[in-house]
Amino acid sequence: MITIPPGVRVLVATRPVDFRKGPHGLAALAAEVLGEDPFSGAVLVFRSKRADRIKLLVWDGSGLVLVCKQLHQGRFRWPPVMDGVMRLSAVAFAALFDGLDWSRVQATRPIPKPQAAA
Repeated sequence: MITIPPGVRVLVATRPVDFRKGPHGLAALAAEVLGEDPFSGAVLVFRSKRADRIKLLVWDGSGLVLVCKQLHQGRFRWPPVMDGVMRLSAVAFAALFDGLDWSRVQATRPIPKPQAAA
């Protein structure tokens, strides 16, 4: 399991990419096609055509980090294929990365503070 710190943006490229690309190829793709800065610290998520593999790209301050995962059975639950980028919450990303249906996961909502009685 990979945990994302609070406040970090998770951006999903909704179109499949060529999985022969390495970190620099994916960074160029993020900048040119998606219009996102690969050196911003955001987690960039890429999918394969078969939907059974995922690549994460993130700048950690000293270099590009590339994480790859392939499911042994089944496929990742991906958003619909369309142009552009989709933003996910840390909770939805964790579900996606674990191979679960991320669209059925809800982030926890803060509990409202009680009001003083007047």
